[in-house]
Amino acid sequence: MNPITTLQLHYMLAGAGGTLLLTVLTFGGGALAAMSVALLRVSPRQVLRRVSSGYVQLIQGTPLLILMGLCFYGPNIIGIGTVPALPAAAVAMIIYSSAFLGEIWRGCIEAVPRTQFEASECLGLTRTQTMFRVILPQAMRIATPPTVGFMVQIVKNTSVASIVIGYAELSYAAKELNSATFEPFIYFGLAAALYFAMCYPLSLLSKRLERKMNARRR
Repeated sequence: MNPITTLQLHYMLAGAGGTLLLTVLTFGGGALAAMSVALLRVSPRQVLRRVSSGYVQLIQGTPLLILMGLCFYGPNIIGIGTVPALPAAAVAMIIYSSAFLGEIWRGCIEAVPRTQFEASECLGLTRTQTMFRVILPQAMRIATPPTVGFMVQIVKNTSVASIVIGYAELSYAAKELNSATFEPFIYFGLAAALYFAMCYPLSLLSKRLERKMNARRR
């Protein structure tokens, strides 16, 4: 078993950087899209609720691998042109995360007691004012722990991008080095350690926030 070289270590760390970049893009774009999904899911208009519900069911029922393939190969097939790996992976993961994160936030919005809506109506607030000034601040406090936990899933799901479109993230770097050296234990073991280093702090943060939320409710 040959020791890992400095160049190989740098290559693995560069792959980890690609994972973090895709994670940040996914969570940033996915959070904006998820908020829209969540608000549409609790809309007083039935047609908006049905459309958003259909979107959620469609995306949650579609494997991320398929979404990656559609976003990377689809534009070229229909004549738009070739899409680089990073934008294609980011768009696919934003779409994917928006459905799951949107459902998490929808549940947190509905977890706010109905009396909060009634009290806001008594104060003369419109539904929009009620949602953004009263309901969402409370819902986001409830949603913080599961949202941070979902970020762990985003970090791990970035590995799908290397399988479908060859995006150079952490698992891609491990696979390339293993193909060149035939030392799977070293490189996949190092990749596992780097994934753990990225995910474990988020897991701790999620547990800490959950304890704080439970303490406030007492």
